[in-house]
Amino acid sequence: MQRVVRILRAYWKAIVALTVAGGLVGLAWSAVQPRVYTADASGYVAAVASDGSTGAALAGDQLALSKVKSFIDMGYWRSVAETAKTDLGLTDSPEALVQRVKVSNPVDTVNVRVDATGPTPESARDLAEAWLRGMTTEVDQLQSGGGGQSAVRLIAGDSARLPTAPSSPNVKLDISIGALVGAVAGVVFALVRRAFDRRIRSASDITGTITASVVGILPVDKDLASGRAVFSFDDIRDGRGSFAHKEAMRELRTNLQYVDVDRPARVMVITSPLPGDGKSTTAANLAVSIAATGQAVILVDADLRRPVLGGMFGFSDDVGLSDVLAGRAQIEQVAHQVDENGSLFVVAAGRTPPNPSEMVGSQRMQALVRKLAEDLVVIVDSPPTLAVADAAVIASWADGAVLVVTAGRTTDDMLSRAAENIGKTRGHLLGVVLNRVPLRGVDSSYYGGRYGGYYGYGSPRDEGRKRGLFGRRRRGTDGSTPDESTGARRRSTDVQPENVSGLRTLSQRRTSAHAEGESSSESMATMVAVAPRSARRRRTTS
Repeated sequence: MQRVVRILRAYWKAIVALTVAGGLVGLAWSAVQPRVYTADASGYVAAVASDGSTGAALAGDQLALSKVKSFIDMGYWRSVAETAKTDLGLTDSPEALVQRVKVSNPVDTVNVRVDATGPTPESARDLAEAWLRGMTTEVDQLQSGGGGQSAVRLIAGDSARLPTAPSSPNVKLDISIGALVGAVAGVVFALVRRAFDRRIRSASDITGTITASVVGILPVDKDLASGRAVFSFDDIRDGRGSFAHKEAMRELRTNLQYVDVDRPARVMVITSPLPGDGKSTTAANLAVSIAATGQAVILVDADLRRPVLGGMFGFSDDVGLSDVLAGRAQIEQVAHQVDENGSLFVVAAGRTPPNPSEMVGSQRMQALVRKLAEDLVVIVDSPPTLAVADAAVIASWADGAVLVVTAGRTTDDMLSRAAENIGKTRGHLLGVVLNRVPLRGVDSSYYGGRYGGYYGYGSPRDEGRKRGLFGRRRRGTDGSTPDESTGARRRSTDVQPENVSGLRTLSQRRTSAHAEGESSSESMATMVAVAPRSARRRRTTS
């Protein structure tokens, strides 16, 4: 029942719309129906007593009760209809007039009631009165036998009242029936729609489709609604960025650490079934969150077809991984430090080669990544699995793959095919990340956002009002965001955005560290050289 209620809540707009439409159909049907008015006339059956004694009166009442049932059937005789037709001068056939009349006898009474219908109030009233008069004439002739006075008579009562409102159609009833039919149709539509809905909406949908576990659930974030953004994870109380999204990313980081504790993944490839699922944003924020813990991380853009990481961090995509693999540059020259602590490095995709799949699957690529993995955690952003084969090729030699799917967009067959593509190359699927899960509503699968206000870190209402170190979205001269021009590369001549504190390559970092090491060595040597002389002075003085 809870599942049915969730389905009805999910499709409540459709149910309400069909209910309203059903009511409108009922109203329209009533509007086109002809108006029918009903008037009634009544009379009573009386027995003519021979004397005024009480016994005779009781006998007359019993006789009237026994006769009134027969008079009800007499009310539908053709002769009665002929009499009423002649009285009113109607052109309708007797059969048609009989269909407009109903004769009844109230329980335990000697009364006879005639209900007649007509297109106007006057026609209904006149037909009821004429019908009762015709019944009276027919009863007198039948009881008297053509002469004398009959023992039982049908006496007409007061004239029929003129109806003030039509009896048909019943507008309220028609609207109610239409609305009820519409509501039932809405419920059936909701149940059938959800039964045939193959889109992934919750973690249970993922685990029911493939054997992989759900390692992260990322909620919808308004800062990511119109473009890509990378948040700062250094301070949870700074009020910048989305509290819910950052906490979910921290949970994803923790879950990935415990996927395989015996063989922790040092090289992780982030991919998705189709473009637009948020894999690049997830990879970037995951790298930043890992770097916030003090671990050295390098983020490699292996999407050589439509790179975006360079533009996200504010440097050119024209020089990067493809140049290293082609031998035109060294990794130390293209790995940019993008944080203040020197823990996060980003490698852009570089120029688009004619054979991206062969390049990312080459032995040179594997050797490069393995060398980097000796000192850093390597996160590889790859193309979608269903679009090209690059992700499956990278997953074949990486330590594990993380599949990013979109709630309400990715279908179960897309998820199955993406997992199969990774499995065909014997890649290890670490888990699935359910992205863009609603914070509220029946499809909400994320429960951490509601605790933000309680702990004083912000709430879903005011989250994202400020942006962190990497949280500023860049806009072009026309005001468009990177997502609006997907695949556009950032040129080296573009102005460096404010979200990058200082670009410094890996070689510069190593040179600085080497210089600091030499300075320290020189200082130690000076101290060693000076120490003996000081000691000699102390010995001489003594």
